[in-house]
This record gives sequence, C-alpha cells and structure tokens, in this order.
Amino acid sequence: MATTYDIATQQAEPGQDGPVPVIAVENLDKSFAGHKVLNGISLRVNQGETLAVLGRSGTGKSVLLRLIIGLDTPDSGSVCIHGQYIAGLALDRMGEIRKKMGFLFQQAALYDSLTVRENVAFPLEHHRRDMSKSERSERVRQLLVEVGMDGDLEKMPSDISGGMQKRVGLARALALEPEILLLDEPTAGLDPISSGEIDELILKLQRERQMASIVVTHDLHSAKTIAGRLALLNEGDVVIEGTFEDLQQSNIGFVKEFLQQS
Repeated sequence: MATTYDIATQQAEPGQDGPVPVIAVENLDKSFAGHKVLNGISLRVNQGETLAVLGRSGTGKSVLLRLIIGLDTPDSGSVCIHGQYIAGLALDRMGEIRKKMGFLFQQAALYDSLTVRENVAFPLEHHRRDMSKSERSERVRQLLVEVGMDGDLEKMPSDISGGMQKRVGLARALALEPEILLLDEPTAGLDPISSGEIDELILKLQRERQMASIVVTHDLHSAKTIAGRLALLNEGDVVIEGTFEDLQQSNIGFVKEFLQQS
C-alpha cells in the first residue's frame, strides 16, 4: 500500500502553462527479483532548480538516477528529458541526451591509472573530437580552476583526499557543459569541513550554470543547504515533496521520525 503522498510544491505539467520541466519522471515503477524499489513515483525539475531526493539506504534513490540516465529500464512509467521520452530510444540518440547530463558518482569513480588532468580530459577526448588538443587542455585547466584543483593536475587519485576526489569528479561531470547535473551522495564519507566545502562548490556551480540538478543523499544538512526542494522516499513512495520548512511542518509520522534521526 502506497504511503501518503503530500505534495507541498507543485510543478507545471508538460503542455500546461509554465516551463516544461527539464526532467519529468511520471509514475515510475521498478522492481528487482520481485522486490519493489520504486512505486509509481513522479518528480519534476526545471532549469536552474535543484531537487534533493532523501531517504534511508535501500529506498531506491540511486536506482532513480540510473533510470533517469537510462542505465536501467523502468517496469512502467516514463522518464522525459527536455520533452523527450527516453524509453526505447536508439543508442545514438540516447548517447546525445547523456552528453547533456553530468553525473557525479558516490565514490567519485575516478580512473586509478589516470592523473587528475587525464580524468577530467577523458570525456572531452571521447566526445569532443572537434576540439584541438590545446583547446581540450585549456578546457581541463579551466574546469580544475573552477573546482579549486588546478594545482593538482598531475597527481593520481590515490594521492589526493576524498573531498579532492569529489572536486575532480565534479570537474569531469562538467566537462561537456551539461544542462543536467545528477549527484549521487556527493558528501558521503567526507568529514564535516569537506562536506561543507563540497556543498558550497555545488551552490557556486548552480548559481553560475543554472543547471537542472537532482541530488541523491541521506545527508539532511547538505540537502537543505544546496536544494530548494526536497523529496523524501520510503519503501518506494514519495512521502512528501517540498521545502525544508514544509518537511518541518509535516504531521506525517515517517517525516517526523526521519528529521529527528537525521
């Protein structure tokens, strides 16, 4: 049975007055081995907006990101990117859509055998063959300046801290100038100071680039810092969606329990 769905902030429906969402998830269902992970959830994100998706471990947060980027297929429901339904798209068309998405993995997922510079250059070398080698090098330098890592270009991932690896991962995610940024637990495993620095960096990038972003996290402090809207998942359902103040004012038992424990 679905949990009560309290929508505190409504977004414009595609085709109605108001902006067409950059990301529109409609009635999304996904199960693995008979276990329902997502239970008909619907979410929308507009340009320049950041949505934080919260919940306990195993509630389908990361699965949601995989469905949005097309790495998994929903059992039912749809994912729409810039008005384009991605289900059944040809690989070349899906590849073009993915180029508009930057993805920061939970563990940064840097290539161990590549330097910081080479990690950030990787997507440019594979997808921007129209750029000269000098143009790519300058683009990499600018990205690393942007995330405060320009002094560490030739270091290996094993030679830098977890927070620094997240910075490099962000630079790589931005390499193709995406219109969408998907962040999977960006502050996981970091100390409070490093977490705060990553939050500030994400806010800075959002102000400058006005991307549509989804941040998956269990870190409530980080979520309320970087996101204008939050969605709380439980057992595959969106329990509540709204501002942090909306969550604080909610009378739903699970919402109160989550806030107390976070």
